[in-house]
Amino acid sequence: MRGVHSVVDDLRRDVFAEVARLAYEGGDLSRIDQIPYKIISGEVAHYRDSVFRERAIVAERLRLACGLPMRSAADFAPPSKGIEAANIAEKYYEPPLINVIPFACNACPAKEMRVSSNCQGCLSHPCQAVCPKNAISTDKYGHSVIDNDKCIKCGKCVDQCPYDAISKLERPCAKACGMDAIGSDELGRAKIDYDKCVSCGQCLVNCPFGAIADKSQIFQLIQAIKAGNQLIAIIAPAFVGQFAEATPAKLKKAMRILGFFDTVEVAVGADLCTIEEGNDFLEKVPEQQPFMGTSCCPAWSVMAKRTMKDHPEYISMALTPMVITARLVKKKFPDAKTVFIGPCAAKKLEASRRSVRSDVDFVLTFEELNGMFRAKDIDFATLEPDEGDTDFDVGTGAGRGFAVVGGVAAAVKEYISHIAPDREVQIEYGDGLRECKKMLMLAKAGKRNGYLLEGMACPGGCIAGAGTITPVAISARNVAKYKAAAERQNAGDSPMAKRLKEAEE
Repeated sequence: MRGVHSVVDDLRRDVFAEVARLAYEGGDLSRIDQIPYKIISGEVAHYRDSVFRERAIVAERLRLACGLPMRSAADFAPPSKGIEAANIAEKYYEPPLINVIPFACNACPAKEMRVSSNCQGCLSHPCQAVCPKNAISTDKYGHSVIDNDKCIKCGKCVDQCPYDAISKLERPCAKACGMDAIGSDELGRAKIDYDKCVSCGQCLVNCPFGAIADKSQIFQLIQAIKAGNQLIAIIAPAFVGQFAEATPAKLKKAMRILGFFDTVEVAVGADLCTIEEGNDFLEKVPEQQPFMGTSCCPAWSVMAKRTMKDHPEYISMALTPMVITARLVKKKFPDAKTVFIGPCAAKKLEASRRSVRSDVDFVLTFEELNGMFRAKDIDFATLEPDEGDTDFDVGTGAGRGFAVVGGVAAAVKEYISHIAPDREVQIEYGDGLRECKKMLMLAKAGKRNGYLLEGMACPGGCIAGAGTITPVAISARNVAKYKAAAERQNAGDSPMAKRLKEAEE
């Protein structure tokens, strides 16, 4: 369902826009109690069985967007209760980041096999023949019947039915979760196992009922702007095409309208990450370790280090592009606060780590930033950049390519080919966490020795992150054009890399 615009997208984005508008306007914050009536108007339900339920769901989304904890339906209180805790200029994300709103959940079947009316009651019954648990019988009409208590959901019957009469029904959020972290509560509603969850957010964007939401720092960020803090946005290269006609120059102007001091592209940090990972690979593989995994995707990195408990060092310890760029900015502007803006939900937790907190002060997704643009009525079609606003010109094509799956490994391999042309580098990438786990299992079994392994939690890479706006296929084309347009293509040619090398010498 990714890439198909729906009412769920509209509701989520309306919430971000209204929270941003509330924060910018200030004053009596109890006005948040009126927002559910603005988003869900009238007396007749639009999407659910009750207009009151619709507003209750919006109310919890508003609270999460303010960074406040979610409440159950049993709590009797307006959305504004406790909003003073959100009205501050600095607030770290408090776990859990990803939340299931129980009374919004449809309690979809966890997983089961179903026989449809397409079943013709054929004589051969290949579904029965291939079932390893004898879970399929026939009724008096010869139609297949599945005993789901015996069924192990292997799908062999689905593949064998000549009439496509058998289907696997699976909860969409659980299907999208590469960590198998979603189970059921006592009422059959989705429930997240936070010991397994890595906060990739794929469940969030794949729930067709909009029952899953993550927390935001929009409210606190705008308070920091209003307090006069010097805020510098560091924006991921996946931004291309996310905001319609927003060129880099127009984006800089729009960010100033929001209250930012400056905007920097994270591709520069991606270039330096490429160089560090390339050097580490040459030094460590295979002399010190059989393979090396990339570091930039936080959800992949957490999952991989859990999987490689005995050898977490096999996953690169290089700083991520977000952290490298933030440190470069703070070195130039020591009093500034950095705001990472990108496609990723998991970056919110990465920035909350004690080792990163001093570098990255806020994290927003593209969807959340779009809410701020809406609150300020910014229209990129008519917006004209100021004199001096130019395209980003520091990052290379390699750094920009980090946004697409396979781009990190390709950048590292290309960099190595320039400094060690005789060194062969084999690469493989995992496209989504399930594929990442398969890749790691092969590596642990000794079948990927000498490899550089790239992990991306979101199928398609960063352009498919939970906080994106544009369909993945369109984003991939936009990033490819943006990458090709870079003046320099190899990370080693980055002006920043040369400056750092000169400083070391």
